[in-house]
Amino acid sequence: MNALPVLDWQRYATGKDRTGFVSDLGLACRQTGFLLLTGHGIPQVLSDQVFHAGQDFFDLPAYAKQPLSILTNPHNRGWAMMGSERLDDRSDQADRKEAFNIGLEMEADDPRLLRGEPFRGLNLWPELSGFRTTMLAYFDAAHRLGINLMRAVAADLGLHPQYFDLDFDAPMATLRLLHYPAANGDNSQVGAGAHTDYGALTLLATDGTAGLQVRDKDGTWLDVPYVSGALVVNIGDCLMRWTNDIYASTPHRVLPPPRQRQSVAFFLDPNPDSMISALPGTGEPRYAPILAADYLRSRLDATYKPEGTV
Repeated sequence: MNALPVLDWQRYATGKDRTGFVSDLGLACRQTGFLLLTGHGIPQVLSDQVFHAGQDFFDLPAYAKQPLSILTNPHNRGWAMMGSERLDDRSDQADRKEAFNIGLEMEADDPRLLRGEPFRGLNLWPELSGFRTTMLAYFDAAHRLGINLMRAVAADLGLHPQYFDLDFDAPMATLRLLHYPAANGDNSQVGAGAHTDYGALTLLATDGTAGLQVRDKDGTWLDVPYVSGALVVNIGDCLMRWTNDIYASTPHRVLPPPRQRQSVAFFLDPNPDSMISALPGTGEPRYAPILAADYLRSRLDATYKPEGTV
């Protein structure tokens, strides 16, 4: 893995080179588990608005963010304060970052919420003008892109292009704003510990500040390059499990950046009741079937400190 592949989504979206794009996507998913996606269709102006709104939120004092704490929310929504997460479960080192999670927007009388479906809950919103509108617009755009990318994934796996559509029409997806303070000279600290993502696909926008690294198959940590306007796309453990390990969910981390760093991640997890079992044509199952909600819960429970699990 000397360099991450850069794929132009317009090859698929316009129909000009769908076969070639699907082939290149499949190769990236099998080998690196990471790629850079250009031409993805999320407007740059919307992305800029999300970064600006995120900065406004992280600039708030802690007492204004505390009522929105993810540690008191059972639905994986809200503010994760600095030091509240430890993504590397082999380390005692807490991550030096803070985050804010937004899920599928629901009304208080939504039947799915009233029935107590897993990860169905109300989003928590700060009192910042335009924040909710901006975040929901980006969530919807990333969700649409994620569904379309899963159609390309299905084609690569020899399935009907719409095979996954009903697994992602009301997903446990999370839009996560991330803020990493500049390195303070303590070499023992880490922005985000080495980990693999939990879901199907991750769509990550960054501000260009260095820090994100991917681990090569020989154990070497490689810097993820910045391509202006591109999204970093990677495979999560849920999709790796679904494909019976045909796709690779690659470890990655964030080092303390040279200056303040922001990123915006969209984690595409399936619907809560989707059954994650070996897909047709992927061989003898390596894993027992599991509901997507149960799988996500098991991963989140390992991330947060014992005194504040979600």
